[in-house]
Amino acid sequence: MPDIHGPDTLAPVTLDRREGPYGEVVLRERGDDFEIIANGCFLMDTSDGRSERLLIDAALAALPADREAPAVLIGGLGVGFSLVRAAAEPRWGRITVVEREQAIVDWHLEGPLAGISGASLADPRTAILTTDLVAYLRTTTDRYDALCLDIDNGPDWTVTEDNTSLYSPAGLADCRERLTPGGVLAVWSAQPSAEFEQALRNAGFSGVRTEEVSVARGVPDVVHLALRTR
Repeated sequence: MPDIHGPDTLAPVTLDRREGPYGEVVLRERGDDFEIIANGCFLMDTSDGRSERLLIDAALAALPADREAPAVLIGGLGVGFSLVRAAAEPRWGRITVVEREQAIVDWHLEGPLAGISGASLADPRTAILTTDLVAYLRTTTDRYDALCLDIDNGPDWTVTEDNTSLYSPAGLADCRERLTPGGVLAVWSAQPSAEFEQALRNAGFSGVRTEEVSVARGVPDVVHLALRTR
């Protein structure tokens, strides 16, 4: 989710508008870029993508170098940059993407965003699950070497109220349970959060740190990283 303000030099053109179980989602085109809006909140666009790629790269770098074919869960398909980055890295094994908005999945499978993610979706390592991430983490028995989560504008700026529970003690406990020993949790945010860093430590994670990506305006985008050491 790059610069949360989005580009503002050109008027956007609405390509699709859907009403789903979590509210309205809109795909817009602004010049050469696409934007996704959820319930009137700017989520992300295709103008940059560095922080989405960092989400994947930093998670892989935090894993032991000798871990073979690590499995990664990407929370949120978005504009596809995180998935494309993961699929471009042969070291990753299983790549699972959880996206609750059917509209966003459709835009990638057969809509304007297919040009970004088509090859990555066709990768035999890739699987798309159209379900709510919070519910999935709470109920699945699958485990991953990395959880790369990008479903909000950050722990302090959630898209829907339901997402707040992901960053709660119970939600972070679910994340930790879904990780293999030595696995890494990576969480995208539109701004640093010392409170979230402390919440990660309180949830039993170690090696908590934050990596930043500068943006054109305002505070940097960040990726919060934490390890399950046992």
